[in-house]
Order: sequence, then structure tokens, then C-alpha cells
Amino acid sequence: MGDPRGASAGPTGIVVLGTGQMGCAIARLVVERPGLELVGAWARRPERAGLELGEAVGLGRPLGLAVESDLPGLLERARPRVAIQTTCSRVAEAEPEITRCLERGIHVVSIAEEMAWPEATSPEAADRLDRLARAHGAALLGTGVNPGFVLDLLVVTLSGACARVDSITATRVNDLSPYGPTVLRSQGVGLTPEGFEAGLESGEVVGHLGFRQSIAMIAAALGWEIERIEESREPIVAAEPRETPFVRVEPGRVAGCLHSAFAWRDGRRAISLIHPQQVCPEAAGVATRDTLEIAGDPPLRLTSHPEIPGGRATVALAVNAVPRVLAAAPGLRHGTELPPPAAMLGPRG
Repeated sequence: MGDPRGASAGPTGIVVLGTGQMGCAIARLVVERPGLELVGAWARRPERAGLELGEAVGLGRPLGLAVESDLPGLLERARPRVAIQTTCSRVAEAEPEITRCLERGIHVVSIAEEMAWPEATSPEAADRLDRLARAHGAALLGTGVNPGFVLDLLVVTLSGACARVDSITATRVNDLSPYGPTVLRSQGVGLTPEGFEAGLESGEVVGHLGFRQSIAMIAAALGWEIERIEESREPIVAAEPRETPFVRVEPGRVAGCLHSAFAWRDGRRAISLIHPQQVCPEAAGVATRDTLEIAGDPPLRLTSHPEIPGGRATVALAVNAVPRVLAAAPGLRHGTELPPPAAMLGPRG
């Protein structure tokens, strides 16, 4: 089944699901990009409904649209070609919103971390979404800086220069300072070390979401069978005061989480993903960076310093995914099976 809205010669209509920090930034970039048109936004929080969209997303000027809380009504009225879903991290939370879009033949780009490879943790939901997308002629893609790019897609791309890959180690050292209270809580920021351990037990402290998705992406691309995955989470305790717009961390309290995941194949550790995240790492003399290392033929090492910025890069990846999903075959798609993401800066026909 083809796209019910057709391949119009006009701009591509986009709706953004979510008006949090990421949703607002994506909406602003959509407005700036030639060839794209922001035709609506939906908010989970009822208090956002009715706000002037341009003002609500921080454009500083009106767009003549209001933030809406009725998602089916918005989709029926705006009739977008693509929805960019930004409201949550997990497949279970994202599935109802994505389903409403796919049922109408609307392509979906999701920045929910688990959507980068949903089969890794939610195979039944992934199958449902794939079948629904195929039935309605729509493509669904999960993307983001991590998972979706740094610790997986870049690794796969780098491996293309190798005749043999023995093992992979990828490290991302990043700064949590730009993030709001929800993310900081998930990393245990501000807790005592004892509170951090209690948070791990209760599930309030989760560390990084997406390691299993990244491992699944790498393994699928390389044709590896993974035997088991082990994860560890350790508190990063501040020795000095640290402060962001959202939190103040006193010495002796947790500034972040060192979260690592290790995957085994053929009885050996094949993939090591290491991700220390903390607020104000420079206060402890820690420089942010992304480092990808492949042991093989030839051995390769690639480092980006400072880190690829998580928020801004995710915003760009989501918007730059629009032409990729429009050109993709219907169904659940993965970043490794589509053309590489590229900045949409030039004229498009």
C-alpha cells in the first residue's frame, strides 16, 4: 500500500509527538529546514494543550497552530507524512503512539532508546509494529545519538574497513549537565552512594538505556551470535561540588553512573561498551570523548574529542532521518539497512 497522502510537490508535513526538551528542539529544526513543514505537535501533558505552538517550542514567534492533546484528531486534521516521536524511552510506552500513526500510513521516526533495535528487549512488540507498518505502507525507524549512532552505527561503519574483526571496545564519556531532572534521576545524580545502590534495587536508577540495542545492531551487522550479555553500574562520586541548572551535587554524593555492557561469543568477550555519564566532568579533570576500537585486521581506533553532543546530535539525526524513512520500504527498519544519515542542507527536488 502506498502513502495515502501521496508524494506531493510541496513541503513534507511533519508532526512532533512530545513537547519536552527534545521535542521542542526537533520542532524548531523542522521549521528551519527547507522542504519540511511543521503541521502540528502533540503533548502528553494536558496543561500544554492549547498553547501557541511557535511560542511553546521556543521559536519566539507564532506559527498559527496550537499544541494538541488529541492525537487521533491531530493526525486526521494535519495529515502529516512523517511523525517524529520524542515522548519516552521504552518500547512499551512508545507503542500506542506509534501505532496510531502507522494505522494511518504515517511514517514514524522515533528517538525512544529501545526503538533503535526493539527486538532486543521487546520482540513481540517489534513484530506487531513491523506487521502494522507493512500493512499500511509506512516505514518506522528508531534513531538517536546513543543508541542509534555512536556506540553502534559508527562501529558498524568503521568495521567496513576491516578484513577481520576479533573484538570491539567502544567508550563514550559524556556530560549530563544539559539534561533535566528525569534523566538525572535515572543516573542517580545527587544521591548518596547508598541511595544509588538502593535506586538500582528499586529500578529508579537505570543508567544508560540502549546497550542491548547497540549490541544487537553490531552483532546483526557482523553476523555474530551472542551467547550472553553482562552489565555493571557503579556510582561516580563527586570529590568537589558540581552544579547545573537542575541540580547541585555536594562532595561525597553521586555525580553520575559508570554503566558498562559486555557481550560474549565463542566463549570470549567480543563487544565491550563503556559509558561513564556525569554532571560537570571537567570539575574532576575528565574530558568528554567518544572512542571506538576494533581489534582485527587491520586494528582501528577512532576518537572524537569532545563527545558528540547527545542532545543536539539526536535532534539532527531525527530530522535528517525524514528522507530516509520516506524512501524506505514499508516496515520496521534499522539504521544499518538504510543509507547513512546525512545533513539535509542542500536543495531537494
